[in-house]
Amino acid sequence: MTSFELESPTEIKTDQTDIDQEMDFFVQEISRFNKALEQRFRDKMQLHESLSRKIVSFQANKSKPQYRWFKYKEAFSVDLVNQLIFEYEKKSFERILDPFAGSGTMLFACSDAGIQADGIEVLPIGQEIIEVRKIIQRQFRREDFLRLIEWYKQKPWNQHNNRKYLNRLRITDGAYPPETEASIERFLFSLEKENILVKQVLRFALLCILESISYTRKDGQYLRWDKRAFRKGGSDKFDKGKILDFDEAITEQIKLILNDSFDVISNTLFCYGTQRSEINLFNASCLKILPEFEEDFYDCIITSPPYCNRYDYTRTYALELALLGVGEKDIVQLRQDMLSCTVENKEKSLIHNWQEALCILDQQELLQSILRFLERELERKKLNNNGIPRMIKGYFYEMACVIIECFRVLKNGSPLFMINDNVRYAGIDISVDLILSNIAEKIGFNVEKILVLPTGKGNSSQQMGIHGRKTLRKCVYVWRKP
Repeated sequence: MTSFELESPTEIKTDQTDIDQEMDFFVQEISRFNKALEQRFRDKMQLHESLSRKIVSFQANKSKPQYRWFKYKEAFSVDLVNQLIFEYEKKSFERILDPFAGSGTMLFACSDAGIQADGIEVLPIGQEIIEVRKIIQRQFRREDFLRLIEWYKQKPWNQHNNRKYLNRLRITDGAYPPETEASIERFLFSLEKENILVKQVLRFALLCILESISYTRKDGQYLRWDKRAFRKGGSDKFDKGKILDFDEAITEQIKLILNDSFDVISNTLFCYGTQRSEINLFNASCLKILPEFEEDFYDCIITSPPYCNRYDYTRTYALELALLGVGEKDIVQLRQDMLSCTVENKEKSLIHNWQEALCILDQQELLQSILRFLERELERKKLNNNGIPRMIKGYFYEMACVIIECFRVLKNGSPLFMINDNVRYAGIDISVDLILSNIAEKIGFNVEKILVLPTGKGNSSQQMGIHGRKTLRKCVYVWRKP
């Protein structure tokens, strides 16, 4: 007989029963803590009929001049900014901050309203969008616009065969049809003859069309590859539809920029008025920049942090990052510098700067119960990625540090508006709105309202397949420093 013996069916059943009872306990514990927070914030949660999925996403920006140039799908709309400032708050501000500036929607909306706007953004594509819009609004001269018109009419990249090498990442290799890649490299070569401002705007126009001329489509956690790419590991079923011709796409994008910025008929710039205020952008992680800001400095904060949904911006925006010259090592560092919202984030060192925030997190009963449940699911090999518990812990601990810094830099009596989604993992709903609001309250904020959208969002198809369909809350939090 061998040195080990198989368990009897009775023993296996008993062990499985114990495990099932243990997991039931975790689920019941999570439910109990969640209901306690729902009861605590019951009077604060308010269904807000005017807040639609369209207004709290990029969708409402699609028809807005200048905002529509680059389809930054994680953005919220300029309409939401205006609604929060002029309808909800009904007061004027001097200086507003967005610690997760993204493509700069809040910055430009506030600037156009005469409000000083500061932003922090770690992702190079967001930095580029903001910088180019500032160039066009504030630095472009009449002769620069005329050069864009010449590019639109003459297509100088088709007048030679010289090329400038297109930077590639492993994830972007083979992303374009061969003739399109050749056109991109001729376009890049032609840029070198232009002045620095025209060059940057034309490169931005190229950034805006990369997805439409490629074999790829942004899909949250990754790039989906069209079957025509013949890429190893790509889907043999996915067809993204029409892949635009390079010349057609780039000329239409240049035309769009011109139409939104310049009245070609009268040869005069659109009059934006004299009220536009300055925009300051800090290109780094807000965890690095916020501690350097002065206390009691801002009249308002409007922001939408990355959601705790595993979306990896370094993958979805890989084409754009490659064109901007970001390399493989840069991608790794960039992913780590961002808020922990992907499974590849490693734990950040936070203890030296934010001991108070970390202590508050350790006492969050709902969050700690969720983390225990997920760790147990990891041990049971029930999670589809081992990094999920680490990501969720990192997300909330880092968000607590951001919230404590936001509290510090806000003036007394000033509001913070935050757009965020609830999420679901391993069949367990994670009430991001309740957890973050509870953290904010412990830090010192008054939780004034949790504005709930009439239409929530569905959980992922994978979650639905295993655990059934469930609508998750999408909210705008309104917190105020006393």
